[in-house]
Formats: sequence, structure tokens, C-alpha cells
Amino acid sequence: MDDSVKIYGLCLERLRHQIRKAKERLPLGRYPDRILLESYNTGDLEDIVDILELYDLEERTLMSLREKLGDLAYTVSVLSGETLTFGFDEEGHLGLYLAVQEGAFIPQDLVADEGALVR
Repeated sequence: MDDSVKIYGLCLERLRHQIRKAKERLPLGRYPDRILLESYNTGDLEDIVDILELYDLEERTLMSLREKLGDLAYTVSVLSGETLTFGFDEEGHLGLYLAVQEGAFIPQDLVADEGALVR
């Protein structure tokens, strides 16, 4: 693996396990748009930086965080072979989501959901 690849506070093996378990729990015939893999139970920028170890975040703004999380989602999507995005839930907590597209688990576009962090 290229030494320049950073996945910060995420563990690729744990994510692969979570993806596998999430797929096993999907009800037959019903597929949501996305499945929550991890919830960080916070929407606070400083908490998110600490939890995900994003210490090289240049500016401590929501826009800068969104860009960093978009890059991180893209990286783990490529490494895992799945489409992963970050987004906020109804309570304002950040989560990592597996994108589910019409029941197919083959990622069409390994692109981070740029709008996922807009509440």
C-alpha cells in the first residue's frame, strides 16, 4: 500500500467487518439509500477532529471539515471497494454510511457525497 494513503482514525479491517455485517442484516426486497456503519455521537467540530484524528485539518471550519471528510470517504471507498459517505443524522451527530444502490453492492462512482455534511 502507498505510504501516502491516510485513513486517520478509521480502521479498514473494522470497516470491512461492519460492511459485511450491514449487508447480512438487510431485509430482502427492501434496500435503504444508506446504512449507518459508525456514529460518532457528536456534531462538534473539535470532537470530530479528535475522534477521527484529523489533526492536519488546516482550518477549523465546517467547510474545511467537510472537504477533509469527503477526501477521507473517497479514500476508504477506494480501499474497501464500497461507496462510503459521511453525514449528519436527525440529531446532528456525524456518522459514516454505506451507500446502498438499488440492492446492488457494486459501487458505480467512488465519489464522496459532497452534500452529505450539509444539514
